[in-house]
Parts: sequence; C-alpha cells; structure tokens
Amino acid sequence: MAPSDIPNIQINIAADDSSNDDGVRRLSNPETLHTPNTLAPSTFSKSRSSSVSGATLTADDESIAPPHKPSTVAHCTDAELAVIFKPDAGNEQDFQPENSPFAFSVGQLNKFLNPKSLDAFKAVGGIKGLEKGLQTDLTAGLSIDECAVASKVTFEEAIQASETSRDATSAAHVSDGSAGSFSDRKRIFKDNSLPSKKAKSLWRLMWEQYQDKILILLTVAAVISLALGLYETFGVVHAPGAPPAVDWIEGVAICVAIVIVVLVGSLNDWQKERQFVKLNAKKEDREVKVIRSGKSIQINVVDILVGDVLHLEPGDMIPADGIFISGHNVKCDESSATGESDQMKKTAGDEVYRRIVAGTADGKLDCFMISGSKVLEGVGTYLVTSTGVNSSFGKLMMSLHQEVEPTPLQVKLGKIADAIAYLGGGAALVLFMVLFFRFCAGLPSDSRPAAEKGSAFLDILIVAITLIVVAIPEGLPLAVTLALAFATTRMLKENNLVRVLRACETMGNATTVCSDKTGTLTQNKMTVVAGIIGTNEKFFMNQDQPQAGERTPRDTVAAMSATAKELLLKSIALNSTAFDGEENGEATFIGSKTETAMLSFARDYLGMQSVQIERTQAETVQMIPFDSKIKCMGCVVKIPKGPYRFFVKGASEILLEKTSHTVSDLSSEHIGVSNLSVEDKESLKNTINEFAGRSLRTIGIVYKDYAAWPPAGVPVKEDAPNEAQFGAIFQDMIFLGIVGIMDPLRPGVPEAVRQCQHAGVTVRMVTGDNLITAKAIARDCGILTETGISMEGPQFRNLTESEMDAILPNLQVLARSSPEDKKILVGRLKFLGETVAVTGDGTNDGPALKMADVGFSMGIAGTEVAKEASSIILMDDNFASIIKALMWGRAVNDAVQKFLQFQLTVNITAVFLTFVSAVSSAKMESVLTAVQLLWVNLIMDTFAALALATDAPTPEILNRKPSPKSAPLVTLNMWKMIIGQAIFQLAVTYVLYFGGRDIFPASWTEKELRTVVFNTFVWMQIFNEFNNRRLDNKFNIFQGIQHNYFFIGINCIMVGGQVMIVYVGGAAFSITRINGQQWAVCVVLAALCVPWAIVIRLIPDEFVEKCWNKVTAICGPKVKACNDFFWRYPGKIIPKRFGPKARLVSSVNEAQPAHVQTWEMTEQRRASQSADVENQNQPR
Repeated sequence: MAPSDIPNIQINIAADDSSNDDGVRRLSNPETLHTPNTLAPSTFSKSRSSSVSGATLTADDESIAPPHKPSTVAHCTDAELAVIFKPDAGNEQDFQPENSPFAFSVGQLNKFLNPKSLDAFKAVGGIKGLEKGLQTDLTAGLSIDECAVASKVTFEEAIQASETSRDATSAAHVSDGSAGSFSDRKRIFKDNSLPSKKAKSLWRLMWEQYQDKILILLTVAAVISLALGLYETFGVVHAPGAPPAVDWIEGVAICVAIVIVVLVGSLNDWQKERQFVKLNAKKEDREVKVIRSGKSIQINVVDILVGDVLHLEPGDMIPADGIFISGHNVKCDESSATGESDQMKKTAGDEVYRRIVAGTADGKLDCFMISGSKVLEGVGTYLVTSTGVNSSFGKLMMSLHQEVEPTPLQVKLGKIADAIAYLGGGAALVLFMVLFFRFCAGLPSDSRPAAEKGSAFLDILIVAITLIVVAIPEGLPLAVTLALAFATTRMLKENNLVRVLRACETMGNATTVCSDKTGTLTQNKMTVVAGIIGTNEKFFMNQDQPQAGERTPRDTVAAMSATAKELLLKSIALNSTAFDGEENGEATFIGSKTETAMLSFARDYLGMQSVQIERTQAETVQMIPFDSKIKCMGCVVKIPKGPYRFFVKGASEILLEKTSHTVSDLSSEHIGVSNLSVEDKESLKNTINEFAGRSLRTIGIVYKDYAAWPPAGVPVKEDAPNEAQFGAIFQDMIFLGIVGIMDPLRPGVPEAVRQCQHAGVTVRMVTGDNLITAKAIARDCGILTETGISMEGPQFRNLTESEMDAILPNLQVLARSSPEDKKILVGRLKFLGETVAVTGDGTNDGPALKMADVGFSMGIAGTEVAKEASSIILMDDNFASIIKALMWGRAVNDAVQKFLQFQLTVNITAVFLTFVSAVSSAKMESVLTAVQLLWVNLIMDTFAALALATDAPTPEILNRKPSPKSAPLVTLNMWKMIIGQAIFQLAVTYVLYFGGRDIFPASWTEKELRTVVFNTFVWMQIFNEFNNRRLDNKFNIFQGIQHNYFFIGINCIMVGGQVMIVYVGGAAFSITRINGQQWAVCVVLAALCVPWAIVIRLIPDEFVEKCWNKVTAICGPKVKACNDFFWRYPGKIIPKRFGPKARLVSSVNEAQPAHVQTWEMTEQRRASQSADVENQNQPR
C-alpha cells in the first residue's frame, strides 16, 4: 500500500533495537510480527509519539534503531511499514508524489540505503516487487518507446508480485505529461544529472574583487581628496580672472580608475568560472551500458533512469543506487561511499528476499548497489532505484561543492607575489616617511590655506598607496589561471580532458612516459588473423601468404566435426564478459576489444548467432573474472547430462605451462584427448613466437572436465562455498588452441615517439603482451633502440633496488607486466628524480596512475576506476595526444614565465622611477601621478596577463629538454632580460625627467615634459611586451603572433587607450596634448626596447653565470649556483633534485656522491638515446 493509505494507528517500538556491524537495518523480535494486520502487545514497552505519513508512532528512542534480523513473513504489517518508511526530517515531500503511476515514492526507495535496510527491501516485495512497482523488466529493461506511463500500479499490487507471476498492471492511469520519452519517470524520479554549482554573479565577483584592502584604502584617500578638491573649487572665493579650480578631477579620476580595475578583474574571473564550469561538465561525462527493450546499448550517464537495468563489469563506477539482480562473483569497493574497507560481495536480490522470507538471512547478505562505489571483480546486472540528487553519491556531491584547489604553480606564484608586495610595500613606506618628514619640516614656513596643506598631505599619501597598488602583482595568480583555463579548453579540443589542473603544468616538465601498448600505441581494432587448433591445425588470414600446410580459418573450421566446433564456440562465447550490442544502428559486440575480436571470429566462422542466446542456454556455475596478475580468466559450465567443464583463456605462454594434454582427432564427433609431449610444447612455443614476431597478440584457450563442482578435495572460497579456488583447479589443463590477434599501429605514433625523444622525454612501453610481440611493436614505434633493454615483469620485480637503478636508464620495454610492476617502475623512476607520466586503462592501474606525476587514462577503453585515478583522460586513447599535453604543459609554464618577466621589469622600473622622482621633487610630486600609475597597473596586471597567457605552443617548444622539478620560475636568462630592460627604461625616463629641459627646445612646457615621460614609459611597456613573447636567446619575437588574436586585440586596446589618454586625459591624468615631434620622441625612444633586447640576448649566458657565481662567492657558499637550479661540482653541473647542497670537493678524483653518479648515468643514457634517434632515418 502507499504511505498515504496507512491507517492512523498507535504502536510501541522495542527499546532494544540495534544494528549489526554491517550497517544493515533489521527489525528486532520478528517472530512476534506474525500477521499482516495484528500486533503482539508483549513486544511493546516504553513510548514516545511521532507522526509518520498519517500514522502515529510511539517509541522510546530518538530514532528507529536497526533491527537484528528481518521478519519471517512475506509482507510487513501497516505498523512496520510506518516505521520502515518514516520520513527523515525535511524530506516529507519525497514520500508524497503527485499523481504518480508508480507504486513507490522517491523517499521509500531511498530507505534502502544509509543505512542498508533489508526491512525496506522486504517491505517492497523484494526484486520482483520493485520490478512490478517501477514498471520495468529485469531482463529486457525499460522500453525505449516509453513516454507517459499509461497505467498505475499500487503498493499492494507491487508487493504481491513477489509471490505471483507478472501480469498486466491495474487501473488505467491518465498521465498529465504526454511529451518526451520517459516523461512520467523523469517527473517522479528525475534523471541522473546533478545541478551544477551556481556560478557567482558578476556583481558578486566585482564585490569580491573590491575587497582588496589596498583598493579600499585608496578609495578612502580618493574620496577625501575629492572632498577637499570640491571644497577648494566651490567653498573658497577665487580671485577675479583666476582659472577655474579643477582639484576635484584627480579624486574622480582615481575613483574611475578603481572602478575600471575592479570591473576588468571581475570580468576575467567571470569568464574563467564559465570556462571551468564547462570543463567540469565534460569531466563528469561518460557512457554506461544499459539494457533497454532487451538490447544492450550505451547511453550517457545522465540519462540513467529509475527502472533501468545496468551492466556491471570490473572497473565500473556505480552511477546510481540500485538492487543487484544477478551475476557472478560481484564484489565492490564501497570505501568511498560508506567507509567500509572490506570488499562487499553482492548477492542476487531474489536470493536475498528468499532468505529473508525463510528467516535465514544474516549480516553478510548484501544486494544493495551504492552509487560512487567501484566494481572490483565479477559481472552482472542491477536495477536502478535512485538517481541524481536522490542517490547516495548525488547527495554527497551536492554537499561537497568545493572551490578548485590552487595548483603548485599558483601557490609558487602566490609566494613570489607576496615577496614582491612586501618589497613594494617597504619602498612605499620609506617614500611616505621621507615625504612626510619633508612635509612636516616645511610646515612652519608654509603659508598656504589649511585645505591646500591637507590636499598636499593627501597627495603624498595617495602616491604612496598607489605605489603599493602597482607593486602588488595581482596579475600573477591571474596569469596562471588564465593560462590554465586557456590551455585546458584548447587541450579538450585536442582530445585531452584535464581532470586535475596541476597535471597540465606538470606535464610540461615530464622526463619519461610509461605507455600501454594496446589502444594507445595501437588502434585497438582487433581481428583474429591467425591461429592453431590442437597442435596441427594452423590457419592464417589477411596477413602473409599461407605457407605449405597452412589454411584459411574457413578451411580449418570446415574440416572440424560439429562437436569440435561446438567446443571451440562455447569456450569463446561463454568465457567472455562482452555482450551483444548496437552502435550506429548496426549489430556489434560491446566489451573488451580482445573479447569482441574472438566473438567476431565465433560469429563469422563457428556459426554463433547471439552471445545472449548461447549464455541463456548454458548453465554457468562459476565465473573467474580476468586477473591482470595471472593474465587469464575462466568460467565453469554444467554440460547437459555431462560433466562440469572449466574453460580458461588468457596469455598463451602462461596457459601452455598449465597444460598436460591436448585435443586430437578434431574431425571426429568424439574428440580425442592425448598427452601433450615435450615436442608438442616446443612446437606450440615456436608458434607463439612466430605469431608474436608478426606483432600479433596471442591468446590461449584451454579447458578441463570435472565430475562434480566444486571438485572433491579442492579448497573453496570462504565467502562462496559453492565456488572453487582458482589456483587449486588451474592445472593439468587440456590444450584447445591459440589465436593470433592483429592490432594495427596507430597512424602518427612513430612520429609522436620521435618528437618525445627529441624533446628529452624517454618513452617506455609497459604491456601485458609477451616479450616478442612487445619488442616487435616497440621497434615499429621507434621506442626500442639498439642499446635499449627489454625484459618481462616477473624478472623486473625480482631485481634489487640497486639492480633496478642500474638498468632503468636503458629499460625501454617491460612485457608481461602486472599493474604492480608498473607501480614499482614508476616509484623507482620518481626516486631517481624523473617526472613520470603513465598511461593506464584497467582497474588495477589505479595505484600507478595515482603515484605518477601525471596519470593518463583511456577515454574509450579505460575503466571508471582508472579515469578516477588519473589526472588527464585521453579521449581518443591515442599516444599522439600525449604530445599535445606535453606541448600545452610547456606552454602554460612559458606563459607564466613570460608574464613574470614582464611584471618584474615594470615593477622595478615603476617603483624606482616613482620613488626617485618624488624624493627629488621640490613639490614632493612623483613624475607618475596616482591615476597614471593605476593605468600602468591595469596594463601590467590584467592586459598583459591576457596577452601573454594565450600564446599557443609551436612545434619548436619540443626542441628543448624538460626543466627539473626544482627549477625556479625566474631563471638566469630571465633575470638577464629583467635587469637589462629595467636599466634601459630607468635610464631613458631619468634622462627625460631630469635632463629634458636641457635636451629639448625651451618651448616645451613642464607639463609637456611630464606628459612625454609618462607616454614614453607606457610605450616602453607595450614594446617590451613583444620582447617577452620569447624566453630564449632567439630574436624572432613575432613568431606565431598572427595566430594569437588575444595578443593582437589586447595590444590594440592598450595602444588605443594610451592615445586617448594623451589626447583627452587632460586634467584627470595631469597631462596635456603633445605635438607630432613629441610623439615621435616617445615612440622612437620606447621602440629602442626591441633592439636593446637583442643586445641583451647576445650577452653569453656563460658570462652571466660567471658574474652570478662571483657575486654568490662573496656571500660565502662553497657550492656555486648555476642557473639558479643546479649545484656545481668540480667539472660537473647536477640538478638540485639529486640531493642537498654538497660540500666543496677538493679533487676531481675524489669519489662523487651517489646521486651525482645517477645523474651522469641518466644524462649518458639520454645522450645515447638521442644519438640513436637521430641515426634512425625513420622508425622501423
């Protein structure tokens, strides 16, 4: 019955209710609840009252405690229902749907979880009751033709379905929604989308931007200045004929400048938030496998609805809450959802309900699928009961809307900004104190009115505060944010979905990439092109021309008996997790590409019609999911009127070691089994090597028959007594065959590998394939060179750490590797100071992806667990996309360094120019007024950040080696440009300011000279912005500028703004119009920044380094700094990352520290590898 139909009754609840450790909720003393409509008074004691959906409850506790075990009857009483479906405070509306055609409300379905409640599951009639009440089908799923539900199912009808077969639904229900598919279902239960976090409004961002204390202080000073100016203009009697007083204009101009700074900053933040909202929406976008109208299809995760039947596979992340329908050995990791660290084995909903009714249910029974948890092993299906904001994961996510955490680069820049602000603040304080003391000293002889004296003091204060505003580099965090936002948006277009922002900047300095083979280096379009059945029947297809004795697959199959073909068909179709599906309107198989290739072979040559039909007709008693540690998977099937047959498929050489017999006489209806001789094994190994030499992946197929299951004397699983332990039965197998699967190399991969190596990034192949196949494909890619080392995972993991460190510089291929081997490899590489990028697609790749500096998961073939553990998702699974990530990572770091170089130059010049001119002025006035400084601040903080942070990477960005992890943001080369440009700009402005009257014609007024100084200073920043487009010593500062529309547009705005200020700024900027000759002086002097930058670039870095070391030698350190991130030993330069400051080595012959030797070895390896790459005209 529906909650609204529950009568108003008074009950008491026992005080001794409790909960088991598993958190499953059950009623205590179930034997007393023995009839549907009566209660046993003896079970009731103390009381309290509460109202539940029209029922008055009485209980002694503040909450209904989880009972010990469920009732032993099929249906719950009205009182039990009132307790079980008691609404939580504030959620009463979830239990009262309007005009619902379904038997259950959102609130009732939510009662299954938090905590898990077997009572709620029992109350709805188990899985059959849910099927009836949600108007779905456990086998066929929802109908794709469903729009509005035309009939209504009551609560009573639904719970009765657990005892009767399904029948037509009752009384017709006229829906008020007629448009759109699943309209009623979406209206009542909603879809699986979560409302996005509400973006801050522009007004809110402007308010937050204005909260800067310095801006507030400047506003106060500007308002006071405006008030005094208005008083001097309107409150003082002026002499006849005196020019109109305009003292108030500066106050207004400062206020307007503050508004512009706040507006531009907030608009940038608004645009940034919009970009990241789009990226986050894309990050959560994924496909899931669902059954609708009896067909398995893939839909977007947000399109999941209550009543859907979803597939479960290892590595899946559960997208919505639900009830497990059926499957094999499904275990889930629910630690992220419940905190439960143990693997949770799932029991089919029918079995759970049967045991509840029988009274044999215990604390281990669990049929609940919790959204956000992960499938560790097993396959199956489950029924969705809660989606979106109503699901466990949805509720958690709605409560966890967090701000994006700052990246390491942002943190580092924040520290630099603070340091610059302190220095600028110190300079402003000194300037204020000097001018203030001069002002106080002159007061006795100052005859000006008090208002003018107050205005003069405010001018001093405003200049000092403005100097702080200029010195504080707010643009630094903005620059990295803009660079990251721009880069991540463009990377998405190039098939890189950045999940963790820090990965974008880290990837730029990657020194090694450990890549999977299948799907990353290859196309993951697999086809069976060769094979051998038994020990003699070898076939080839679409490969080389068959040799003598070799046949095509069709010829080979034609010679086999019906029994042999049936055996091979069952071994492929039943021992698989792939299934029938549909893509682009065509029938296909959905699942692992290896399995779909084998199923296609069974369909094309063995006469298989449908995987679903084959599995429905078979009685599968145990499934062993694929395990990357043992490289195989299996299943046990009961043969009608025959034995239990144990099928296994996997890595051919591993399976071959476990076989002792082989099939024979395949043309007979009675297949023979003979001993597998040593000669036969050697022949099969040669066949495996032959296939592998042709770059084919080899998959072995074996089986074994057992009279009973589990076999007598074989250990069974503790949590599944009807299932045998795999290791105990995987021996003495019967060899059936080997297939060779071709997976063509992706176009462009050899070139991408060559680009990586040219950029100083070592590429390693880490694959589960056998060594010969891996080496063949690695050579094709250009990964394996003549001096490279290749080995298998078991051999690698048994090495000592010192042995690993010795071979790692030349290790290029790791075959037959497990996820643990990959994790060990990443750990050792990081220990040696490498910045490691790793690709992975499987559930067990999660630890390695997490450990790596940058983890790449596969967008197509990757499991949800792998994607969750990664920081970047390759949307096309293509290795070439990693090159794009590398280029954009370097572009982000370059953008920040370009802006930092520009910012520091302006900071140094502006602070020195303001300080010196104000102190030297008799009127204590800076050559740059407060309004002028605010305009300069706008240029260097916001406009320059936009312009310099949006340069797209060019191919030349790969021509340099990666920077070490400890490399500073400001390198020696950058300091050379910063100091050189600051000297030039200060020299020009000082000469104009102090010597302008002696250099230029006497007709130039004081105001014109000050205007020329201001105009020249601004134009020098505009030209210097072009200089900062390059960080190296090359001269072409215009490279690629035609593609950067941001840079062109922003510079047009800056130039246009400066021209307007000079022509119409007038009193607001304390300037005057200047003539063409004066304009020429400004622009020509400013343009000299460009040739001066060429002169600076011509200064050898070695000379600058020597000067730097001489300066540092005065300070006493015995280890000299080289380029700010190297330690210098006698005759050697090594990165700081290999150890702390070392003592001075007295002799070159003296033993070097171990980390120095490691660095030398690494550099030798890189040099050797570069030579190998250059010697290869083209990848083989």
